[in-house]
This record gives sequence, C-alpha cells and structure tokens, in this order.
Amino acid sequence: MAPSKTIDPIELSSRLIDTGVADEQVVRVNNALSEIDDNVAVVEAFSNMVAFGTDDGLVCFDASGPFSGTAVVESLRGWSADRVNTLLYTHGHIDHVGGSGALAADASERGQPLPQVVGHDNVVPRFERYNATNGYNLIINRRQFGIGLRQRGVGIAFDDDRFLPSDALWPSRTFRTHDSLSVGGLDLELHHDKGETDDHTWAWVPSHLAICPGDLVAWVFPNAGNPQKVQRYPLEWARALRHMDSLEPELLIPAHGPPVRGRERIGTVLLSLAEALESLVSQTIELMNAGASLDEILQGVSLPAEWLARPWMRPVYDEPEFVIRNIWRLYGGWWDLDPSNLKPSPRAELAGELVRMGGGAVAFATRAQELVEAGDLKLACHLIELAVAADPASTSLHGVRAEIYETRRTAEQGLMSIGIFSAAAAESREIADDS
Repeated sequence: MAPSKTIDPIELSSRLIDTGVADEQVVRVNNALSEIDDNVAVVEAFSNMVAFGTDDGLVCFDASGPFSGTAVVESLRGWSADRVNTLLYTHGHIDHVGGSGALAADASERGQPLPQVVGHDNVVPRFERYNATNGYNLIINRRQFGIGLRQRGVGIAFDDDRFLPSDALWPSRTFRTHDSLSVGGLDLELHHDKGETDDHTWAWVPSHLAICPGDLVAWVFPNAGNPQKVQRYPLEWARALRHMDSLEPELLIPAHGPPVRGRERIGTVLLSLAEALESLVSQTIELMNAGASLDEILQGVSLPAEWLARPWMRPVYDEPEFVIRNIWRLYGGWWDLDPSNLKPSPRAELAGELVRMGGGAVAFATRAQELVEAGDLKLACHLIELAVAADPASTSLHGVRAEIYETRRTAEQGLMSIGIFSAAAAESREIADDS
C-alpha cells in the first residue's frame, strides 16, 4: 500500500515534543492520509481515522464526523480498496461516529458487506441519550462548535435537525472491560477506561507496539471539564494513561493530532498528561476535605504555567478551571457551599434588586464598560449580565453586552470559552441590530 499524499505527521510530533515549542498548528484538519508504518495509516481530520491493513480487510478506528466522513473515506480509498472488515469506536462522540454513514455508503457502492462495528457497552446508551436529548445537543454544540470554530477556519456547526446522524452505524459487538479481536492476522487488545467519557475504548496492537488511545490523548489539555457536557473522569483518565505507558509502546496514534513515534517521546506525553490530571484531582480533594467552597477551590488550585505551554497540553480547547468544576461535581455534587445558591431567587428578581440598589441598569452597563477599559473582563461580564437580566428588552443594553463579549472572546485561548462568549455576543448583537 502507498500513501495518497506525502505529509509527515511523525516528523511534526517529534519536533514538537523534542523542542517543547508549539510554533505551528498541531491538530491539522486536512483530511489527508499518511502511512506511518507497514499497513498502518492515519487520516488527519477534525477527528482522525486510524486504519490497519490485514489479510482480511481493513480495521479502522473511528469514522470521523458527519462533515468530514466523506472526505476521510475518499482519502482512505486512495490508500486501499480493501473492504473495511471492522470499525472500532473509541467512544460515541459525534466527531468519531458521525462519519460512519459515509463508510456504509462506500461499502454499498463497492458491493462490500458492512463492517463489524465494535464499541464499549455504553456506546448504545449514549446513542439513545443523544436521540432523547436531540434538541439540547444541537443547541449546545452549535454554541460550542459553531461561531468560535468558524472564526478559526473550521466550520462544523450542526445544520441538520438531527444530532446523531440517521445513517450512523450502531455497534454490533460490545464489551464491558476488556476484549480481544483477531482480524486477518492482526491481534488487538481492547481496554475500557473512563476518561472524557464513560464509554471509552483504547487499544493495544502488539505487532506494531502501537496504542490507539482515542481522545485520551488529543494534543490539547485533557477534555475533562467541558462545561456543557456530562460528567468526565480525570483520575480514571490518568490511570489509563499510566497503563498505556506500562506497555512500553513505540507508536501512539491519537484521535486528534499527529501520531508519535518512540518510547521516550510517548512516555513524556502520557505521563505528563497523567501528572496534570492527578495534580488537579489531589489539590481539589485536599481543599474539599478542608471544607473549602467551590469558589475558594477555583481560586486556590492551579498548574504550573510551563506545563500548560507544552505542545500536547495547551488549554486551547478545555481548561484546568473547567476540570476543577467537574472534579467538584464528581466528588461533591452540584451545590457550591454558598447557602444562598441552594434555593435561590429567580435570577431576574435578584438582578432587578441589585440594579435598583446600584443606580439602575444603565449605571451597571456604564461601569461594565469602564471595567473593560481597565482590563477586568470577568467583572464586566457579571455587571452587564445583571443589567440585561433586570431590563431584558433594552436594545442599548444588548448592544453593550455584545461589545463586551466580543472583546471577551478575543482574550480567550480555549475554544469552549470562545464558543460560549461568541454565542452570547451574537445573541445580543441580533437583538441590538433589530432596534
């Protein structure tokens, strides 16, 4: 087999890890395929596809998303025309399973059977939950991935009325903790560990000394705190990374970003990610045990800046602050220890009272603008939210709110924050422009 396009993701990852300097785009969304070992290829997309050639067809990890699936399959077919024997889902997120319909369509066009689809037991309940909460998932993913990513040149907003595509392939074989597969002479060991999700699978491929970690390695700070999604599991995530390292892999092929070659480089990545997650968990639990509130913990827990500068750990998607909140939710529940937040007044009533005491909504908005000029965007956002909550019909207040969040989003590094602040700005800009 020969690669369809000459690119060198291994050289990229080696340089980034060896120098520790992130001076170019790491996660390349080009839908281009590289053969990185004999009968092993990766298509770099918003979510990668990893493919292994065997004597009985291809074994593929993930199908990319609904907007990239067709292009990913085209790149795969430029490398091999063999049937896809087995499709393994590392987990059920849409950017990993949503492109499976393109694989199914390709198989039909070629007169080939559909692949066996393998995933953890919890993938099917996830799909069922996606269908039950279809509207909610469309809303939050448009907010998270729409405006913010389009500004970065990656348009993956959801334009259909279904979050889980109707042509997505559902698992035909599932497992709970471990599973072994043998396809055309290729042996795979499947492992389940909680991490970004409760349905995550990572694989050890002994003949290549390779690990396919899915999203447990993604060339960003671990996505263990997403503010709009269900519970994540940072300590279990760290344990999975240490288990991977114990196997002494020579090839690491993640679901986002370039593959990594070399025992030392792989160990550097796996163990540093584990250490960061363990540090957040231990610091947070120590303060929880001392009776600290969530607010006190958010101010008191941090990671060294040099850790977050590593090319494989930059907080350009999720952020440590969000992970802390998820740790609190996992071990302590949703109450933040502020008694007034246990059974609060409606926000509009609280905002109205505070605004009346403070001289009116316009005064709050004026002060918010002053705070923006002073560089205190966090406090400015609090004040403009109170002003708009007290007078939600005011187009002038929405104009100020739009300006503040437009400024706030440019000051952020993480795409989750950018997406949410961009959505807030767009919401108010629409109201203000309608005046």
